[in-house]
Amino acid sequence: MLQQSKLASVGVISLMLGLVGCTNNQTSDTAVDFPQALNVVERTTTTKKLSGSVVVDGSSTVFPISQAMAAAFTKNNPDVKVNVGVSGTGGGFKKFCAGETDITGASRPIKTQEMELCRQNKIEYTELPIAFDGLAVVVSSQNNFVSCLKTGELKQMWEPAAQGKTTNWNQVRDSFPDRPLQLYGPDVASGTFDYFTLAIVGKEGRSRTDYKPSANDDALVQGVATNPNALGYFGYAYYLKNRDKLKLVAIDSGSGCIQPSPETIANSSYQPLSRPIFIYVKKVAAARPEVNAFTNFYLSPDNANLVLQVGDVPLPNITLRAAASRFNRGMTGTNFGGRGAIIGVAQEGL
Repeated sequence: MLQQSKLASVGVISLMLGLVGCTNNQTSDTAVDFPQALNVVERTTTTKKLSGSVVVDGSSTVFPISQAMAAAFTKNNPDVKVNVGVSGTGGGFKKFCAGETDITGASRPIKTQEMELCRQNKIEYTELPIAFDGLAVVVSSQNNFVSCLKTGELKQMWEPAAQGKTTNWNQVRDSFPDRPLQLYGPDVASGTFDYFTLAIVGKEGRSRTDYKPSANDDALVQGVATNPNALGYFGYAYYLKNRDKLKLVAIDSGSGCIQPSPETIANSSYQPLSRPIFIYVKKVAAARPEVNAFTNFYLSPDNANLVLQVGDVPLPNITLRAAASRFNRGMTGTNFGGRGAIIGVAQEGL
């Protein structure tokens, strides 16, 4: 359906370049000295007693990680208040580029129009990969007929041409029962919506609109869980939190039916629904000790277990240290040139 191998190569090359510098005109540095970088990280995380506040918003997929990081960080820094909100990736960038937040979570890279908004408001930022996530396609635990779907079948369900036409399960596959097909998914401000539509439909943002959208993943979980005819998608962490009432659907992209798991997400066999996720840190905010310390805490390999606990896949230590080096050297910009969602990026390329 998509030229995934070509996209993967582009994504991996771009991300590998990200270890030593950014590729757009916001870049402020181009080299990483690893011994020096590691010393910088150590110095910035062993400072005097901290106080103040950190404002975090953005992606609902990144939210559980940020929430876990905030809880662990404030346990050791009780005078710092870390406020973690959820506005979706698109909504988070609007706030971030308006100067309302210090850090925003994103389930896709920043888009050109968001970069322009930041530029207009003189907001410089550092883009930091923080984990790998898989999109879970789910049905209710009451559903007894769906266990695996081909990517072409998902496209048939979600493409714009399906609106008003593909309305029953047996239209997707003859062996499925003659029951109404009811779809749940993120709203159009979501980075998960952007990624899913690109990966499955073939173009970012193209989707039927007669589905039940929500910016709240917990609402999507509830909608699917209580409806035996429903199907939905969201970040894998939300499936793990609700697996007693949801059934995971394996995806066949040409290599057989594969379910998302820490292993299949990490080794890139769960395709095309595995992706990197990010935080963006405002440069001016990074000068404040509490924001600097929290960001370094977020990127510390010692805290990778917090990522795993919420259901996402930690990045390799060397990748996290390279990201911390970029942050502490004040390097700004994005490695993706405003492309938004990207498909086929392997974890080892980060």
